[in-house]
Amino acid sequence: MPKHYLLPITLPLSLLWAGVLHLRHWLYDKAWLKQEVLKQVPTICVGNLSFGGTGKTPMVEYLVRLLQPQYNHIGVLSRGYRRKTRGFVLANNQTAVTDIGDEPFQFKRKFAEVMVAVCEDRAAGVKAMLAQQSPPQVIILDDAYQHRAVKAQKNILLTTYQHPFSTDNLFPMGQLRDVKSRAQAADIVVVTKCPATLSEKDKDQMKAQLGHYYKGTIVFATIAYDKKVYANESSTPLIAYAKEPFTLVTGIANPVPLIAYLQAQGAVFQHLSFPDHHHFSADEIERLKRAGRILTTEKDYVRLEGTLPNLHYLPIAMQFLSKEDEQLFGTLFGM
Repeated sequence: MPKHYLLPITLPLSLLWAGVLHLRHWLYDKAWLKQEVLKQVPTICVGNLSFGGTGKTPMVEYLVRLLQPQYNHIGVLSRGYRRKTRGFVLANNQTAVTDIGDEPFQFKRKFAEVMVAVCEDRAAGVKAMLAQQSPPQVIILDDAYQHRAVKAQKNILLTTYQHPFSTDNLFPMGQLRDVKSRAQAADIVVVTKCPATLSEKDKDQMKAQLGHYYKGTIVFATIAYDKKVYANESSTPLIAYAKEPFTLVTGIANPVPLIAYLQAQGAVFQHLSFPDHHHFSADEIERLKRAGRILTTEKDYVRLEGTLPNLHYLPIAMQFLSKEDEQLFGTLFGM
């Protein structure tokens, strides 16, 4: 059914949702709703205005690496989407992926020295982290742009080049979960998943488009794919792995860039797509066992590890398009 047929339903719902959001923000702005202002440690919020797929996980990992020379003890607080626990959970060596969710589990797996915790209530989560025997010196709030109960010292807003918030609409008309005016709270906007060859003209056009809602610093980043695929402790060059057909399994919000990248490498594969943060059932696992060699994302790998015999993953990282973009981002933290 064409989208315009749904307008009599989606438009009123979007307008109602906009009214609720504006009221909520007004209550916070007028201090009718309490907002925690933490003075003990710096807090950095990473988030977006849309429903996922903007590259928050690579950004958090980039921040951890950026801040490690400056801080001995870094904390990352997430909600822990689709985990099987509730409340505050502090990750340790015995923590399972179902205890904290796939992305926090990936953080802890990759950065063992980082304090990783999950909590639906961000204010309570931050307080619980600071109450630990060795509290973090800085806390990164993952996917917390809409969680105004904690006032972060720095706000990083992400939006993709393909679907910038400036051209989107509030859910259910579009994919925005917050109003566009909230962009004004950002200290910097990072346009993610850009083509690596993005021209200065295209950058200027995007800045002008976003400038209707945000007047601050805008930088541009792309996805950097690893040159190798990994399985447990072993690795294989992607160019060698891609010489034989395989099955690509994804449970992420937007697999399109990954598919395009693999196709550009000349890889031949079938793609099995699942919902974001999907928990694979026993029947699905059995079907996947018959699919031969499987390549997946790092986020999916932590949920599938140990269940499939021939499973590899391709890591990604966030990479700024230019040294100027990188330096502008670094000035946000006095670097």
